[in-house]
Amino acid sequence: MPRIIAGSFRGRRLAAPAQSTRPTSDRVREAIASMLGSRTDIADARVLDLYAGTGALALETLSRGAGQAVLVEADRKAATVARENIAHCGAGDRARVVQRTAESFLAAPSSVFDLVFLDPPYALSADAVTAVLAALPPHLAPGAWVVLERASRDEDPRWPDALEEVARKDYGDTTVTLAQLV
Repeated sequence: MPRIIAGSFRGRRLAAPAQSTRPTSDRVREAIASMLGSRTDIADARVLDLYAGTGALALETLSRGAGQAVLVEADRKAATVARENIAHCGAGDRARVVQRTAESFLAAPSSVFDLVFLDPPYALSADAVTAVLAALPPHLAPGAWVVLERASRDEDPRWPDALEEVARKDYGDTTVTLAQLV
């Protein structure tokens, strides 16, 4: 069961639906926080968490000072659990869940975001992830950061020209890539 590692929600345990998600491990979430913390200040950031699952990535960021988060999750059970985790952390005034696919969310006009997490199912093809990455730039604020989590064994997606890969690190069977809007 994942837990919030740092910040105002520190130590809160998060529920996870049985079998429909693969929550980001505490170790990887801490590594992502370190990668971001050495490059940007997330205070008051507007966060988009695509393929949100339990909401652990967005909630960890809110716990550390981000301002608002939109969690996009297509799976009904996972979306319900993400809403419960938001309530459990007391973040209902700063976070909301949108039950849609990442593709349909990005196809519609929305706010712009300072930080985007993508933690798609490992079974999602590199081409499908490439299409989602290509749809991101209109939803990004100047200088926005994008964090992609994929299986280390998976083929790499192609980043659009508007996003520059800044860092990449493997954590066991997980690869985390950090990119910034140029």
